[in-house]
Amino acid sequence: QVQLVESGGGLVQPGGSLTLTCTASRSIISINDMGWYRQAPGKERELVAVASSGGGTNYADSVKGRFTISRNNAKKTVYLQMNSLLPEDTAVYYCNAHKIIYSNDGPTVLDDWGQGTQVTVSS
Repeated sequence: QVQLVESGGGLVQPGGSLTLTCTASRSIISINDMGWYRQAPGKERELVAVASSGGGTNYADSVKGRFTISRNNAKKTVYLQMNSLLPEDTAVYYCNAHKIIYSNDGPTVLDDWGQGTQVTVSS
C-alpha cells in the first residue's frame, strides 16, 4: 500500500490555472498507473488523467488540451497542471495509485486513494 497526499486545490476564476500535486509515501516506480480522478456534487467519480509507468498518458475528453499530467518517480510525485479552467471543472480531485501484481494465482489489482483536494472554479 501507498499513502497519497494531494495539495494545490483552491478557488480560481474561470480561465485561470491551478497545479495539483500528489505526493506518495514510498516509491511509485512499480505502480502501473498514477492518475487523477474527480467527483462533483451529485455525480460519480470520473477519470481525469492517467500517467503510466511506461510514460504514456491518457485524458478525459473534457480536459484534453487544457490539463497535463506528469509523473516524477524520483520525487514520488504526480502533478496535474490545469489551465483554462471552467466552472464545470469544480470538484474534489483525488489521486490514485493503480498497481497490478502477477502471481501463479493470477493478477491482483491494488488501488490506493488520497483524501482529495477541492477545486472550485467561480467568479
